[in-house]
Amino acid sequence: MPLLESMRMKLNYRIVIFALSIVFGIFFSAPSLLQLESGKKITLGLDLQGGLHMLLGVKSEEAVTSRIKSIAASVKNFGEKKDILIDTLAFDENRVVVTLLDKDEAKNIQTFMSEIKGTIVSVNGAEVSISLDEQEIARTKEQAISQAIETIRNRLDQFGLSEPVVARQGEDKILVELAGIKSAEDEQRARELISRAAKLELMAVDEERTARVNSMSTTDAASYGDVILEDVNNPQIKYLVKEIPVLDGSMLTDAYVGFNENNRPLINFTLNAEGAGIFGDFTGRSVGKRLAVVLDGKVYSAPNINERIGGGSGQISGSYSVLEAKDLAIALRSGSLLAPIYVMEKRSVGPSLGADSIEASMIALIGGFVMVVAFMVVYYRVAGVIANIALVANLLLIIAVMSLFGATLTLPGMAGIVLTVGMAVDANVIISERIRELLREGVSMHKAIEEGYSNAMRAILDANITTLIAAVVLYAYGTGAVKGFAITISIGILASMLTAILGTHGIYQILEKKIQKSKNNLFWFGIKA
Repeated sequence: MPLLESMRMKLNYRIVIFALSIVFGIFFSAPSLLQLESGKKITLGLDLQGGLHMLLGVKSEEAVTSRIKSIAASVKNFGEKKDILIDTLAFDENRVVVTLLDKDEAKNIQTFMSEIKGTIVSVNGAEVSISLDEQEIARTKEQAISQAIETIRNRLDQFGLSEPVVARQGEDKILVELAGIKSAEDEQRARELISRAAKLELMAVDEERTARVNSMSTTDAASYGDVILEDVNNPQIKYLVKEIPVLDGSMLTDAYVGFNENNRPLINFTLNAEGAGIFGDFTGRSVGKRLAVVLDGKVYSAPNINERIGGGSGQISGSYSVLEAKDLAIALRSGSLLAPIYVMEKRSVGPSLGADSIEASMIALIGGFVMVVAFMVVYYRVAGVIANIALVANLLLIIAVMSLFGATLTLPGMAGIVLTVGMAVDANVIISERIRELLREGVSMHKAIEEGYSNAMRAILDANITTLIAAVVLYAYGTGAVKGFAITISIGILASMLTAILGTHGIYQILEKKIQKSKNNLFWFGIKA
């Protein structure tokens, strides 16, 4: 029985949990600490490995114009489906004006528009005017910014960058941080991918007037409801196309790189059911005419329509490399930007600066760690050694958890780890002082240890919980580097609760009889009995 009781004491649940946490920490932190090829590792942030920092602006007012243009296309398509004779269809950045040959058809247009949220429709005889209300304009601008953030994030994820930071700044700005951009070529590719509108439009060529395109002005073209576009490869070649597109990229479901008979890259795209129906109907009505494939205001091709094209698929050909075709397919798949974006601020962080930051942070971390360890050993003797074991376990747990979840470590995150070193050992300082106070009062070793932990627990919990609340708020409302600091502090606090309280308590329970038998409080706790 005494042997079984001794074994249970040695294998108490606190020590088992502490031992498992150390094994967990060593196993999952090893790939990051030893830079092993296998296993999950911590990703270094922009300030530690270099990269690109950009602040982007969004021209949200142009999203409203695009919305008006989309409404014009919907009205045109509705009129063709219902055989409504439209005399003229014009639009500007504020409204769409439809003039009908039969004024009785205005009710049909009005009924159709009532299903589109946020529109204001006014009818004056055969003229129907359509505009957006103030709430819809505000919503469209807000959607343009939110959609830009989501689209940029999707593009960068497909680009292959790890943990890109894409976050809103203020009302209409976007912060983008790309760690790991080390060459001018990669930076240029990333910038083009981010800023590319990727606005795909299929537009009918105005066959009646296209022969006069080179002598036309933009005002002349607009009077016919047309627009003049340049060829993507040769700006001297002009196309006269209908300003209202047959359909646009919002109906695109997929885009991928393919190759033509000459092994040149091209983009294959697929449309959704609605787009396929519109595409099929248009090509069926337009046999013998041309359809221009327009991307970001440039004509990539304008093939003849020889027959009705069903299935809702098409191709974009041009003189670009495989890498350019891949980036273009990414941009199309992730969706077009509702409003143009522009670079307000750009800053490159070189890898050498990141290396200097890592070196400085490691010096701070190691220096702080060594001084804390030395102080604990000198002042608290064996109790200090026990606290230092918990401190090492705490650091291993932080690195392991961050590695396991592929978290990004930034310079503020390194500062968080340095701060955690002090915070983690602080709990053991409080516990050791409580035990020392009780020993000075002459209580037994068992009572001193148990009551020491019990008395210290409230102060430790109060300090850790309040700090954890602050870290959660920082993470919720902070961006980028602030989030990195909050994450490391949060993990450090939770890990210290496990190692500094549960783990050290278990060690003291194992050593309790030995400590009591030795009666050398100076050796164990640094005080004279």
